[in-house]
Amino acid sequence: MNIINIEHISKIYGEKTIYEDASFGIQQGDKIGIVGINGTGKSTLLKMVAGEEVPDEGQVIRQNGLKIAFVPQNPVLPEGADIRSYALGKGEGEEWKVESNLMELGITDMEQKIGHLSGGQKRRVVLAKTLAGDFDVLLLDEPTNHLDGTMIAWLEEYLRGYRGTILMVTHDRYFLDRVTNRILEISQGKMYGYDADYSGFLELKAAREEMEIASERKRQSILRMELEWAKRGCRARTTKQRARLERLEALKNGKAPVQDQTVEMGSVETRMGKKTIELHHVSKRYGEKKILEDYSYIVLKNQRLGIIGPNGCGKSTVMKMLAGLVEPDSGKIEIGETVRNGYFGQEEQHMDDAQRVIDHVKDIAEYITTTDGKISASSLLERFLFTPDMQYAPIGKLSGGEKRRLYLLGVLAENANVLLLDEAGNNLDIPTLTILEDYLNSFSGIVIAVSHDRYFLDNIADRILELDGKGHVIQYEGGYTDYLEAKKKKMASDDRAEDTGKTGKIGKAAETAIGKNSKDWKQDQPQKLKFSYKEQREYEVIDDEISALEEKLDSIERQIKANATNSVKLKELLEEQEKIRGELDEKMDRWVYLNDLAEKMAEQG
Repeated sequence: MNIINIEHISKIYGEKTIYEDASFGIQQGDKIGIVGINGTGKSTLLKMVAGEEVPDEGQVIRQNGLKIAFVPQNPVLPEGADIRSYALGKGEGEEWKVESNLMELGITDMEQKIGHLSGGQKRRVVLAKTLAGDFDVLLLDEPTNHLDGTMIAWLEEYLRGYRGTILMVTHDRYFLDRVTNRILEISQGKMYGYDADYSGFLELKAAREEMEIASERKRQSILRMELEWAKRGCRARTTKQRARLERLEALKNGKAPVQDQTVEMGSVETRMGKKTIELHHVSKRYGEKKILEDYSYIVLKNQRLGIIGPNGCGKSTVMKMLAGLVEPDSGKIEIGETVRNGYFGQEEQHMDDAQRVIDHVKDIAEYITTTDGKISASSLLERFLFTPDMQYAPIGKLSGGEKRRLYLLGVLAENANVLLLDEAGNNLDIPTLTILEDYLNSFSGIVIAVSHDRYFLDNIADRILELDGKGHVIQYEGGYTDYLEAKKKKMASDDRAEDTGKTGKIGKAAETAIGKNSKDWKQDQPQKLKFSYKEQREYEVIDDEISALEEKLDSIERQIKANATNSVKLKELLEEQEKIRGELDEKMDRWVYLNDLAEKMAEQG
């Protein structure tokens, strides 16, 4: 039985249609993740269910007596109050629950004034208070933003154990997989429900789109036959003939399925010299808080670093030091002459709401040089889902997520060869994140990313640097999943050491294996070979990728023979042949490396 019915709703903002005759039902116990491209109305839907907004047409019907709790992206709190009087006052929920939740979410000073808190801290205070309350339906808008890994794991467990109904917007794909049992996709003003977690949704969505394409092919085929019949000079005298003409009109008026756009962009091409970014004995602290203590590290060419650590440990400060926005207290950071930083910060970048979108990008660069050649500002915007109408609209008309996408586009347009991304995933939709990951994997430069998005780090990072909040940096090879496995092994090693009376100290081999600061990164002890998370995924598909390239090469060679006398077409095909051969050579080199590694792993047992 549905406890909330969304019935035939329509909503228009200005000239933009958000919903068009969309319907969806929510049942008791549903844990629903809402997905869709930024600007499709995900946050608007939560506000409608909460009763804070109403549709232009249609209605949202709630079961009588239903208690709904809502944690928005940007909650408004009383600035004059302190945390204690706001979160623990008025008897809402049991105080011990609120206090316990606050501790889990890293809020320990109850006397802090609300006005002194950051946006992320305010969200955590509201989340802690809300979760301690009594409600039937929980609405969450990007709940993992501004949470570190430990906090996200705690929230996951809480929501998995919660017996009520959850409706949430999040870009965290692992979170969706572990918490949800249904996915609601918003696309082209319509709603599509899937009884699955995120991984199951991807499969079901692909099947739905294939069916839509097949139905459209069938419609086009029947339409061609009906048109041929009409051309032969039929007379609409009989009932049967009139019915065929009516069917022809219906087929002509039918709509082809509209596919969601995706962000596409070739990798930027900017030369980098031998010297990159070097940290020499760098120290930084704020008051009693140590961020780095005598830390040295040399960033290698084309390296992909993921920086993690608890909230407040100084990850953003480290990024600002690398970007040259903050100076270290001691030591020095040397930047190579050819290095061009592109810095994507957590803070919302100031944009002139009255300025047109296209003018904002043109102020950064009229053209950007990519592997696809030079791209104009307008073409660049189109690849980032900004339609011609949106390009000439003022920035003030964009949604929060669309502004974030525009900010990211601006950073990539700077022709940087070092990308410094501080929580790039915040307020970006999953399709944009997916294409960003593909872009970063083909990017011929250095990527350094602070992120709490585990899926993102697994896809883009080949080394994790963990800040411990005490000035130290611990290094792990691979992505986030590799980091977790190494962390578990370290904890097991610590437990064994404690059991044998070694007071929890890590042995030399164990300490060397995980590294401590960059001076220890060369391991002194032999390590058991294994694939990283990314290498495992690559190894599983590389044979198919090579076969696909070989088939493509065969097809091009056949076309070359067929177009031997067409000089223009022949030139295009020869260029394409050279490109595919290069890709195939690179893929074969990678195949040799991965198979050699697999054989050595097998020998180790």
